[in-house]
Amino acid sequence: MQDPHSDRMSARETRAAGTLALLFAFRMLGMFMVLPVLATYGMDLEGATPTLIGMAIGAYGLTQALLQIPFGMLSDRIGRLPVIYVGLLIFAAGAALAASADSIWGVIAGRVLQGAGAISAAIMALLSDLTREQHRTKAMAMIGMSIGLSFAVAMVVGPLITRAFGLSGLFWVTTLMALAGIGLVALVPRTQTHLRHRESGVARQALAPTLRHPDLLRLDFSILALHAILMASFIALPLALVEQGGLAKGEHWWVYLTALLVGFFGMLPFIIYGEKKRQMRRVLLGAVACLLLCELFFLTFGTGLLPLVIGIVVFFTAFNLLEASLPSLISKVAPAGGKGTAMGVYSTSQFLGAALGGVLGGWLYQLGGLGYVFGGCALLCLLWLVVVLRMAEPPYVTSLRLPLSPAALALSDLAARLCAVPGVTDAVVVDDEAAAYVKVDTQRLDRAELERVAMLA
Repeated sequence: MQDPHSDRMSARETRAAGTLALLFAFRMLGMFMVLPVLATYGMDLEGATPTLIGMAIGAYGLTQALLQIPFGMLSDRIGRLPVIYVGLLIFAAGAALAASADSIWGVIAGRVLQGAGAISAAIMALLSDLTREQHRTKAMAMIGMSIGLSFAVAMVVGPLITRAFGLSGLFWVTTLMALAGIGLVALVPRTQTHLRHRESGVARQALAPTLRHPDLLRLDFSILALHAILMASFIALPLALVEQGGLAKGEHWWVYLTALLVGFFGMLPFIIYGEKKRQMRRVLLGAVACLLLCELFFLTFGTGLLPLVIGIVVFFTAFNLLEASLPSLISKVAPAGGKGTAMGVYSTSQFLGAALGGVLGGWLYQLGGLGYVFGGCALLCLLWLVVVLRMAEPPYVTSLRLPLSPAALALSDLAARLCAVPGVTDAVVVDDEAAAYVKVDTQRLDRAELERVAMLA
């Protein structure tokens, strides 16, 4: 019999986390591979203009933003697996449509349909259903690592596949990966219940407080701005490598490989410093300022291959740092019991930023060339810096879910009693689950007293 308090993940939990992480990686790989190639190869499509290329790059983000939360809520009603299966089929259909298209409008339609397979929230909720509270952070980290790895692989593999098989071949590979993902779902352990965990999905009653929280809104704007800048930059950077760096479009893979490897290892000291020294606000501000300087560098000195490669390496170091740290900041800042809702709004903001960035980058390039794109991204970085300057240092806390005894549930002031325990910063009691969600500073927490209050022992 499985020990509910075991410090090790069970074989079933490990299988669930590994399979869902691989499913996420397959799907995101198909989504990301188009980024480094569409701005260059897409211009050969009938009717292509820079603005329409930008729409094609960002189109999937719009339907993802619109459908992410509704699909997550639908999975609460009809179950996770039906939503995931249907989402993968929609994604595969969108990739096939884009692969069959010979005009830019067909590719845009395919990308819109790809985005309609918005299953991220359902996958995360299923992961919560299949893992115990004490192992959920590890399981989420596995998915986070799979997303980062898929992005890195996509930046290298995308140009190689496109060079060999063309843009149509790239979309056909994406279609096959989505269908392979359907096969992976069959390997996921089955569960008879869903939404056992309040923070696995969007709770309607937590939505309004989340949308009123100033620092959560700053972080939502941060991920929107980050992905808008990424998408706009991928309109300009591939073209800059060709036009100003003299690098053939089939050779771009080594630039992205270098940038991502250096960027991954380059961000680690800053993450360690920010967490250990409790200076994540300083790290956030520094990374945004670094992105601003990169865009100004591209604007001013981005002529020649070496300056472009150096700028791209620094850009990806700052990007990787922000991509890794922003979800952690959301988790720290979100109120007790509201992390699922906060992450739902955060993910919606991320995809909306991708949509806006693609359109904005294409429009700016058509309006005034590469300089307008880099200048527009620099202005967005400056606005972002102003927005986060007033952000408070986040609380360095961890979320816990405590089962409650009937005697504890009967207390009208239980939340206040929990908050009075040394090290507890926030608490919310959910009667329907016979549980409390608390945020704790592990360096100050009196765990024995917390468990005594929860169980009235």
